[in-house]
Amino acid sequence: MSKGLIGKKMGMSGLFLPDGRYVPVTVIEAGPCVVTQIKTAGKDGYNALQLGFGEKNESRVNKPLKGHFSKGASGAFDTLKEFAVADPGEYNLGQQITLEMFNIGERVDVIGTTKGRGFSGVMKRHGFAGGRKTHGSHSHRIPGSVGCSASPSKIIKGKKMPGHYGNDRRTARNLEVVDIRPDDNIILIRGAVPGAKSGLVTINKLKFKKDKVS
Repeated sequence: MSKGLIGKKMGMSGLFLPDGRYVPVTVIEAGPCVVTQIKTAGKDGYNALQLGFGEKNESRVNKPLKGHFSKGASGAFDTLKEFAVADPGEYNLGQQITLEMFNIGERVDVIGTTKGRGFSGVMKRHGFAGGRKTHGSHSHRIPGSVGCSASPSKIIKGKKMPGHYGNDRRTARNLEVVDIRPDDNIILIRGAVPGAKSGLVTINKLKFKKDKVS
């Protein structure tokens, strides 16, 4: 069985569970993904599937990728990712991988890219409280003193400073699958996942069993 699936974050919503509880969920359009390449330990050194997601106009694909897709998969794809498998012999080129691999109540890890915030100051980036707002103050949003006097006379590595914020790969771990709607290729996952609307995400089965979080 494939260890994961590629999807697109549609946004957040809420859902009432059968016991009456209301839980926030993230709506993800996951799959169907198409097997575009099968990698084996004998040939490539490891067992994995390369999956394609998101249809793409073939006129927008360069010749090397056209040749790659023509070996088995029909059409062209916008995104390619690899997922580990135990036995690659169970799969064929062009085969579709769907949400059938997940079950309601199962725990998954979701990987996404956080929203990019550009160059940000210390208040937005690190949550600094800021300086005084009183008359005569000139330090409302600046970080303040960062030096180390005469020794060691340098900025210590790792100092919280203004800089690039966001647009990082992050993993939300041990999230619960609340509902699956295979006819629409929709999976509802409890809680928030990294990324903006329409951002690509990867839904992975847990590598290690974790304690259930209520």
